[in-house]
Amino acid sequence: MGSETYTYMGRTISQLTLNDDSSSAFSDCNSDRSGEFPSASSQSRRLLIACASENSDDFIRQLVSDLHSSSIDDQKQAALEIRLLSKNKSENRLKIAKAGAIKPLISLISSPDLQLQEYGVTAILNLSLCDENKDVIASSGAIRPLVRALKTGTATAKENAACALLRLSQIEENKMAIGRSGAIPLLVSLLENGGIRGKKDASTALYSLCSAKENKMRAVQAGIMKVLVELMADLGSNMVDKSAYVLSVLVSVAEARRALVEEGGIPVMVEIIEVGSQRQKEIAVVILLQICEDSMAYRTMVAREGAIPPLVALSQSGTNRAKHKAETLIDLLRQPRSGNLAARTSQVSA
Repeated sequence: MGSETYTYMGRTISQLTLNDDSSSAFSDCNSDRSGEFPSASSQSRRLLIACASENSDDFIRQLVSDLHSSSIDDQKQAALEIRLLSKNKSENRLKIAKAGAIKPLISLISSPDLQLQEYGVTAILNLSLCDENKDVIASSGAIRPLVRALKTGTATAKENAACALLRLSQIEENKMAIGRSGAIPLLVSLLENGGIRGKKDASTALYSLCSAKENKMRAVQAGIMKVLVELMADLGSNMVDKSAYVLSVLVSVAEARRALVEEGGIPVMVEIIEVGSQRQKEIAVVILLQICEDSMAYRTMVAREGAIPPLVALSQSGTNRAKHKAETLIDLLRQPRSGNLAARTSQVSA
């Protein structure tokens, strides 16, 4: 997808220094993926003709004008065509934004008509794929309406609102505004109760947003640790990697570590080290290292759970980085009362 694709190594996990690209653990929140409209429909024919003509700018201006119509049907038609027009072409996203579409589209997100709301959300998502549009979308007041759509919209509107908030969170200062607008508990709910796409989109957005400490706390308070542990315990869910990466961001705060232990996370981490993929094993070790490095009680719990044998196996057969991390954790577990703890744990992020 070139520069339009948001990869998560854009926010590297510097504390973890994982060996592989964490972006591959996540779904791409790119343009509208909620299905195409019938190619034989009159609006699609009109759209294709306009896109191919020299008068596309005039067509876009007319669509923006129709967004202000007093007719809901006209607004739906305009929002639908903007949604389609901005789906795959970056130059159209800029043209549409410059033509003044952003503010009226944001107003549609608050519509009581759920289909109109969905079209507005999805059009804003597609426009947010253009980096030049992100500031304008956020400064025009899109965050709170998107959060409301995350709460009240259709399944598609919720998924696309999560993706749009992810895109806006690529601007650091927006992360705080999104968190303060109530998005985190709603994303946790989508992670728990959404369909497979909703779960993926929610995990992706939470991973980005929770690089901010106060958003980590919001996520923990919203009960995310229970959800993550349950998802990671289901090794066939296709959510183990995604959940583990979100967890790896959260456990830098003590409240998250405590909640993880209380929700039964240690046995799940040990099981992943035993039977997970190589990447899953490595990140599970990293998470356990963060849990254990300052807590003798947690080290005792991990050792009692039977972590040492699978860690020994990983130290012999994993990647070089996985071997190093496994050896470091084994050392911690075997010497829980050593006074030289800091010297050893300083190797964790090496």
